[in-house]
Amino acid sequence: MIPELYFIYDSHCPWSYASLPLVNALEKAYPEMIIHVWHCAHYDGSDSAGYKQMDDAAHQSTVKFGQEHIRFVDSPKNSTMTANLMAWLQNKQPQKTLAVLNALQKAHFIDGNVFGCKHDFNALIEQFKLSPPNKVFRDELSDEALYTQSDIQELREFIGTNAFPVLLLAADDNATLLNHSLYLADPDAIVEAVKRELK
Repeated sequence: MIPELYFIYDSHCPWSYASLPLVNALEKAYPEMIIHVWHCAHYDGSDSAGYKQMDDAAHQSTVKFGQEHIRFVDSPKNSTMTANLMAWLQNKQPQKTLAVLNALQKAHFIDGNVFGCKHDFNALIEQFKLSPPNKVFRDELSDEALYTQSDIQELREFIGTNAFPVLLLAADDNATLLNHSLYLADPDAIVEAVKRELK
């Protein structure tokens, strides 16, 4: 049976950003693996992760944060449009999902792009030759994003946590919650951990 990886994240979460290299390492090591990239739409414009979480993520992982992001790190974040885009992409062009997420998070955490209006997505849309519908750029979750939230809720009930990011490996009849915090400083180490799980 082909192994599957479920990655629950928020595009505006520094810990999700710090965990993305782990997903990239697994995708490279296991190109046949089916990877589900599910945006949990946590940030709704009412709060932010803040400087401390960003600083902790920077010190415990391999990712960098740009000055443009740091300047506004304590400003409220809203990932609704990004959740809509990623849900649409997962349904329409799943093969592009991981590459788009990498570019999104680089634009957000390095270049300071807040992804708060349609214009903020233009460069990304052009780069990946996407044609998302206008409903993606609303301030409320689209039907596709709500379906993703429903899938996430089912998975959260199964694993018994609402925390994110989450990396869950499923193979045959087994499901293993991977402790991403163990591998943030050395993303390639998760490849060995998964190899042991798949034996």
